[in-house]
Amino acid sequence: MGKVTLANKISVLRIILIPFFIMAVVYSRLDIAFVVFAVAVVSDGIDGFIARALRQQTQLGTILDPVADKLLLTSAYICLSIVGTVPEHLRMPAYVPIIVISRDVIIVVGSAIVYVVRGDIKIAPSIIGKITTFFQMMTILCILLRFHHSYIIWNITIALTMVSGFDYVIKGSKLLSENNNFKKA
Repeated sequence: MGKVTLANKISVLRIILIPFFIMAVVYSRLDIAFVVFAVAVVSDGIDGFIARALRQQTQLGTILDPVADKLLLTSAYICLSIVGTVPEHLRMPAYVPIIVISRDVIIVVGSAIVYVVRGDIKIAPSIIGKITTFFQMMTILCILLRFHHSYIIWNITIALTMVSGFDYVIKGSKLLSENNNFKKA
């Protein structure tokens, strides 16, 4: 799978932070949850920078980094929509985590299908995907900061999540179509 680099260790740290984040939310310590989540968000940028700057990009890192992101975001969206200690005006309605998590599931399943059919997959994150992830993280941070208009941010996030989801589905369909055309020739 590849050696464990500093960038990979930082991704693992992000995964280790998840139970601490959940515990802070459950015990109504949104201040601590904010710090833990902020550290995780910053570590996401740091591990990417280190991987590129120190040429520590590995096969393990290409799997570990997005897995860490998805686990963190999924945990945050579920917690902040169902945990009763989150103030009612900050608690996300069920549609928010459903849309965010569904998009990620569709991307993972679609990637697996493309991999099985083509034998490899190289889908780079799109600009809309990166903007979506940024807004998904900002939504969590706004709620943890008790921003009273968090619903505005999460609704923007939902719109971006849906657009980027469609974008990935279109890209995956094109890859499968190219593969189908290749086999016919």
